[in-house]
Amino acid sequence: MLTAFARAFKTPDLRKKLLFTLGIIVLYRLGSHIPVPGVSYKNVQICVDQMGSSNSLFGLVNMFSGGALLQITIFALGIMPYITASIILQLLTVVIPKLENLKKEGQSGTAKITQYTRYLTVALAILQGTGLVATARTGALFGSCPVAREIVPNHSIFTTITMVITMTAGTCVVMWLGELITDRGIGNGMSILMFISIAAGFVGALWTIKLQGKIADGWVEFAVVILVGLAMVALVVFVEQAQRRIPVQYAKRMIGRRAYGGTSTYIPLKVNQAGVIPVIFASSLLYIPALIVQFSGSTAGWATWIQKHFVKGDHPYYIAAYFLLIVFFAFFYVAISFNPEEVADNMKKYGGFIPGIRAGRPTAEYLSYVLNRITWPGSLYLGLIALVPTMALAGFGANQNFPFGGTSILIIVGVGLETVKQIESQLQQRNYEGFLR
Repeated sequence: MLTAFARAFKTPDLRKKLLFTLGIIVLYRLGSHIPVPGVSYKNVQICVDQMGSSNSLFGLVNMFSGGALLQITIFALGIMPYITASIILQLLTVVIPKLENLKKEGQSGTAKITQYTRYLTVALAILQGTGLVATARTGALFGSCPVAREIVPNHSIFTTITMVITMTAGTCVVMWLGELITDRGIGNGMSILMFISIAAGFVGALWTIKLQGKIADGWVEFAVVILVGLAMVALVVFVEQAQRRIPVQYAKRMIGRRAYGGTSTYIPLKVNQAGVIPVIFASSLLYIPALIVQFSGSTAGWATWIQKHFVKGDHPYYIAAYFLLIVFFAFFYVAISFNPEEVADNMKKYGGFIPGIRAGRPTAEYLSYVLNRITWPGSLYLGLIALVPTMALAGFGANQNFPFGGTSILIIVGVGLETVKQIESQLQQRNYEGFLR
């Protein structure tokens, strides 16, 4: 990986792309530290220092925003509205025939879906920004902090609207920065901004582990966490690269005097076909009961039971529900994102077949059978990756959204592998051009 980056910096056009990407990243991190107008920066810092990393309720969103959420900055919502909008549009594509037809139209249809995603992102940013401002005004954002209700000193309508508009505009700027990286930089812009947001908390979280450690002034705990993190990264890289290759043979066809086809290829089915989506879905769904209790302020039996069992990530009920939801969403997302019948029809249309399997419906049934078989280990792997670091690191004082947690590792490794592949492919193209000359 380091060799690829070194070679990229020696290539003039790739060096410009890398420097452009780094410049956008600097702007993004700068915006993550500029407070929203109407917020008392002093009181926010008091509450953040007091709460530390224990605010697990908003921990996932805060992690995706690079810590900007709890700081209530102009980029407080981060990239989450766009991610949510993209997932919603992807799910609706299977349900709404018009969106499905747009997806089949190619580049023009994809551009239209991207436009709908932007509109939905703005709507979600307004909704989430309003919720964040309301939570900050009531003091619920920092629970037991003594100055939590003084974070927003002025409760006027004008101040509230200004804060919501500022955070919505910040989300639009983040979306624009991500698209700039995609068009003029290296890699997928949204994924890289998500990568940077998560990586921004690495140093602070690791140093917190060291300060809270008791063996050899915390250095033993620090070393153990580093080793566990590296082991989990190696496991994720191994599984993310694993795939089941289904061979496909294309029959030879004679058109005029020329023969076409007769080639062999394969359909790559990844073991983790769903990626990190099931983990995000499960985490978001488990936050809903705690949010309802916090906003309702109820002290009834059901509210007490939820606070006891579904707020802390190390409770057995929470762990069991989290694991089962990840497995369910893994199968659900694979079912809507990969259509065996469509793949079988496309193969039949172009004269392709799987050796030993008849074209048409038998091919679709075979693909569905194989997909279900490999989704089981993929879903169990996701559940273990999401839970093992949480349980192992809990003894060292880390919270469930620690950067070496399951969601963080999956995103960082996935984005890192994809970015390195893009750099290597562009380097390979330039080497071929030089060879041909």
